[in-house]
Amino acid sequence: MRALESSRVLERVVDAALETGINHIETAPSYGPAEAFLGEVLAGLAERDPIGHSELVLTSKLLPGSGEGVGLAEGLEQLRSSLRRLRLTRLDNLAVHGLNNEAHLAWALRGAGAELLKAAVAEGLVGQVGFSSHGGYDLIETALASGRFSFCSLHLHLFDPERLPLARWALDEGMGVMAISPADKGGRLYDPSPQLVEDCAPFAPLELGYRFLLAAGISTLTLGASRPEDLAWAGRLATSSGPLTPAEREAMAQLTDAGAQRLGIERCGQCRACLPCPSAVPIPALLRLRNLAVGHGMEAYAAERYNLIGRAGHWWEAVDASACLSCGACLPRCPHDLAIPELLADTHRRLAAPPRRRLWG
Repeated sequence: MRALESSRVLERVVDAALETGINHIETAPSYGPAEAFLGEVLAGLAERDPIGHSELVLTSKLLPGSGEGVGLAEGLEQLRSSLRRLRLTRLDNLAVHGLNNEAHLAWALRGAGAELLKAAVAEGLVGQVGFSSHGGYDLIETALASGRFSFCSLHLHLFDPERLPLARWALDEGMGVMAISPADKGGRLYDPSPQLVEDCAPFAPLELGYRFLLAAGISTLTLGASRPEDLAWAGRLATSSGPLTPAEREAMAQLTDAGAQRLGIERCGQCRACLPCPSAVPIPALLRLRNLAVGHGMEAYAAERYNLIGRAGHWWEAVDASACLSCGACLPRCPHDLAIPELLADTHRRLAAPPRRRLWG
């Protein structure tokens, strides 16, 4: 998704990944020239190392339709176009790219998408089908329980573990589970604030972020490397999939305590009891960003995410803190007696800034 200056740059990243022990590559037609570049790289790899090429697990994705959406013929042609770009005859995994709302879910489970996914497997174009989602907890739970999918890609992060129970359920059911971008969307852990470095010591923030997920049994971490150096921690942790060590648990507790101390009585516990908001303000999501900015000095990450609100379609929240009308409906529901309207106003003052362009879309 990120190493796209040229096919040569991507080749360097793929070679480094293979040397690290990584055997799974995920891409998508939506990622600019990614599939075409990867196809060049894979063709070269097949010549140099046919055994290594054959051992790779390859995943690509298709955007979902809404209602009737993408039909069978159109969807199969999109899939075949991906295969041509990748210079493959078959994908190991095909994911619905962004199963984010009820219309997408209906398309995949009962609409034209259901027929498309079934045909893709029946025709031998893909080995199995799954989905990625930036949607809500209930929607993901419904998708997992449908029995339609063999794997899922979810936002599972050290600083956002809300969906971890869903991931554990999926793992128990024999599904593959991928964590979406724990290094970047998980908190820009590759570029940590000095405060966060101190809070995680003696471990690097990115190290703790990866180990948190590995210790939870998550089967795949998507790394989004743009250069070979981005894979350094993956190499160091290649065999570190067991439970957290005593030292790691101590560092996790230190991290939690440091954030709680800085936030004091203003810390949002992420219980979601405040919802629903009459103005549709996603209170826990916004106060989580404030927790990170105040608690760990993660203003750059929090502001980046905050200023995507309302500008990323169904990929992210639609309403920011400025929509709060101070109606007070949330106040009696909060078990921590937080002054939620005031905290939302503070969140907006701290984080609102001119928007930046998303990487994709």
